[in-house]
Amino acid sequence: MITSNPFADISALIPAAVMQTYVIVMFLLVVGGTILDMMHKKSAKYFFENAKKAEKAAKRTVSSGEKTSLAIKTVTNEVLASSEFANPKRRLSHLLSMYGFVFFVATTAIMIFGYADASATTPGIIPLLWHLGALSLCVGGYWFWFSIRVDVNAEGKKWYEFCRADLFIVSLLMTATFALIWSFLQSGGISGMSNLAFVLFILSSTVLFGGVYFSKFAHMFFKPAAAYQKKITRADGSRENLPEDYDLTDPAVQKKFPDIPEYMGDNPPYMGLGIKRESPNHY
Repeated sequence: MITSNPFADISALIPAAVMQTYVIVMFLLVVGGTILDMMHKKSAKYFFENAKKAEKAAKRTVSSGEKTSLAIKTVTNEVLASSEFANPKRRLSHLLSMYGFVFFVATTAIMIFGYADASATTPGIIPLLWHLGALSLCVGGYWFWFSIRVDVNAEGKKWYEFCRADLFIVSLLMTATFALIWSFLQSGGISGMSNLAFVLFILSSTVLFGGVYFSKFAHMFFKPAAAYQKKITRADGSRENLPEDYDLTDPAVQKKFPDIPEYMGDNPPYMGLGIKRESPNHY
């Protein structure tokens, strides 16, 4: 099952050209939805205006080599390793979902554009990565939805309570889930149920890629740029108009804030449990 191309098996009912056209339309919907989202939220306008404001407040010039280094760090840390997540469970869940989605989408395009014809022989590694990608997406996504979703513990939000912000994760999970069910049923020769699963798979993916304007899909493209700009502001000294970090051992700082030696010295007074008052279950 996991080494067979499910799109080649269904090409007898749906021509490869139709499947390829569908993928192109979904790609255009993502591009169009992202542009409309940026126009509606004015995120791009805010980003460029904020960058200009930071340039005026900069205390030093960041060289092109340093900018390149910061860009590489952004890609390796924030994008590839999701270092912005301090919660290790949330980070692992995100990585499973992200890499699963990347492999799932990439191998889908490869199989449809390169091996959708039933006469073509698909290398076993491609459908294997397709199935593993969908499975990884499901593991990370369902873990997030049922265990570590925002407000599940903090406000008692039930797993079956939906809002518009959930459109992305729900449609994403349904797409991967019905894809696996469809592939399993099709390989087992259960044509009636497999056709139903395929219809649900297409419906879910259409909502996922066609609903970019209404979901959180577009933020995936904006977050790396925002993380890079934040590194630039720290490097040039503008610091997004925030004050610099104080050296608490500096006598001048202690003179400005007399309570520092008392509350942050070697033997600070007992001030209660604070955040240790309860176990860290909140998001």
